[in-house]
Amino acid sequence: MDNQTRTELEAAAFRGLVAHLQKRTDVQNIDIMNLAGFCRNCLSKWYRAAAEERGLEMSYDEAREIVYGMPYDDWKDSHQTPSSEQQRTLFEDTKPLHADISGHNK
Repeated sequence: MDNQTRTELEAAAFRGLVAHLQKRTDVQNIDIMNLAGFCRNCLSKWYRAAAEERGLEMSYDEAREIVYGMPYDDWKDSHQTPSSEQQRTLFEDTKPLHADISGHNK
């Protein structure tokens, strides 16, 4: 497979993941972090980092709006629920497994 095709397939897979996460507003970031070690915010940070690697200026808020499909504060107000003690404990316990870009595992 040539690099162009691989890049196009990777981009399509990313768009599919983002669309799925935008649809599944019932899935909380803390649950994704606890299970997979990344969340919508991590995807936003990776997106922003990729833009900056290519010399494009992008704020974290701009990247989050791309991933969330709306301003983060709007998403948070509409969809984020308070985390439980169990979720917070699991979050702390799994920090070493979180994506490096999250900043949680340092």
